[in-house]
Amino acid sequence: MATIAKTPSGTWKAIVRKTGWPTTIKTFRLKKDAEDWARKAEDDMVRGVFIQRAPSERMTFEKAMERYLKDVTPLKRPSTQYAERMRSTALLAFFGKYSIAAISSDLIAKYRDARLAGDDRRNKKGEPDPKPRSPNTVRLEIALLGHLFTIAMKEWGLGLPSNPVSSIRRPAPGPGRDRRLSADEEKTLMDAVDKHSNPMMGWIVHIAIETGMRSSEITSLRKSQVLLDRRIVRLVETKNTTSRTVPLNLAATEFFKQALNNPIRPTDTDLVFFGEPGKDGTRRPYNFNKIWLGIKKDVGVTDFKFHDLRHEAVSRFVESGLSDQEVASISGHKSMQMVRRYTHLRSEDLVAKLDGLEKS
Repeated sequence: MATIAKTPSGTWKAIVRKTGWPTTIKTFRLKKDAEDWARKAEDDMVRGVFIQRAPSERMTFEKAMERYLKDVTPLKRPSTQYAERMRSTALLAFFGKYSIAAISSDLIAKYRDARLAGDDRRNKKGEPDPKPRSPNTVRLEIALLGHLFTIAMKEWGLGLPSNPVSSIRRPAPGPGRDRRLSADEEKTLMDAVDKHSNPMMGWIVHIAIETGMRSSEITSLRKSQVLLDRRIVRLVETKNTTSRTVPLNLAATEFFKQALNNPIRPTDTDLVFFGEPGKDGTRRPYNFNKIWLGIKKDVGVTDFKFHDLRHEAVSRFVESGLSDQEVASISGHKSMQMVRRYTHLRSEDLVAKLDGLEKS
């Protein structure tokens, strides 16, 4: 039975006690509101659908995200941890002061639309500078938000009727990139990376285009993973969390041989591609991104991303006559659809094949 009592401050406190349920208390400004809430709470308890909303009303999104980044994010891979901390910045700026219970589907939709439009962008002077943002960027931010709500409901005991993210439309992934290197671009780019003072830059780029491995897969390699006598590389941590073995052609084998025989290799790391020691004295993978961006700018291919080397490699695998299954085995794609998304055969090569068919 519910008890309605007036507090010294003049508000009204509703107390609901029912066998099998924890005592529930909520304060209201009006007595009628307290009575209405108590009646509904009792009805929900009878039907077995009562949700204790007080914890979710007291917890702000800022506190929830802080707990998520502390308890959940560290259980994920290092690259994912970094990405989630970066994505949390925009989410905190928009939702930070809201209580978890106050974040609704329409509020999340407003966030989605504002982020897609780039309304929060600023120029160097701090003035508004709206520019559309990548749908994939916003999609991943919303995915993080949705998982936070799932954890809050299932593991933190925050009472919510549903996950508000599940009711909104997610931004569609952008079309797959089909950027390929022309012969002249490839020669210019490879000459530039080969001339860099640190030979690891050139080795990494050559290995990427010969094997189709991702940047993180290459830079995180340990010496024990590269088996030159068998011409394979064993990848333990990959984007899709499954290990795979990558075969090496003769060119890739030679570049790995040079990398493993690097004359300036320090003795305090077994990384194939190593950086300078950090403040804690630990060496981490070689971070070449700034150098790569500078080289691209110098040779005039700023629209070519490092990940496009993987795209180029997969396309060449297909052009060489490998089956979709063989390509997927090398690249690590889980579906044939993903393999085809990365595969864009050169039109001029298809023309040559068509001419060959006509002559036969």
